[in-house]
Amino acid sequence: MRRFLFPILATLSIITAMACSAVTAAVAIPDPVIDAPLATAKGEQTAVVAGGCFWGIQNLFEHVKGTTVVTSGYAGGEANTAQYEMVSMGNTGHAESVQIKYDPSKISYGQLLKVFFSVGHDPTELNRQGPDEGTQYRSAIFFANEEQQHIAAAYIDQLNKAKLFGGPIVTQVVALKSFYKAEDYHQDYAVHNPNDPYIVINDLPKVANLRKQLPDLYVSK
Repeated sequence: MRRFLFPILATLSIITAMACSAVTAAVAIPDPVIDAPLATAKGEQTAVVAGGCFWGIQNLFEHVKGTTVVTSGYAGGEANTAQYEMVSMGNTGHAESVQIKYDPSKISYGQLLKVFFSVGHDPTELNRQGPDEGTQYRSAIFFANEEQQHIAAAYIDQLNKAKLFGGPIVTQVVALKSFYKAEDYHQDYAVHNPNDPYIVINDLPKVANLRKQLPDLYVSK
């Protein structure tokens, strides 16, 4: 809930200082050694990840090649607490998450994780991202099957061994129980509010970094 207060509680310089870690979270990383092969026919699969505020992660993955529908929501907790006001308290077990539906003939699960780790967020921050603090902003991969679990765990191990980040990756790899769609006003928030200081400082750079760093995976909207 703190995010909605940014425009009236702080000047842009203060916001910038608070959010600097989110803006600079872009690291060049290799492709995953272990990954699912591209499918031979068009289809639809689903990935669920959490990397801080869902506004920016949703907007980012909507610009990724092969994604079809990206939805902001909650994962990790129970259905009766999947409400923004409750999740914002930080004690529901939920993380602000995004559900990514994608065509596995155009992009692999591992490539989605490459975007997630390289330009989506800072996977070394524990229970926070940039100016946002709490377990609801934790880094997590919610796997739907054993293949996703294996790819995610192997990639984290690969990246940790390469020591490309400023510290060890703290991203949780946990089984997806359920994904709950967030309230309508959270859907495509960055698209509808491109001049919101929070979006300008924290989220638009994610898309810019994707276009610059991973041009083969970038698509315009």
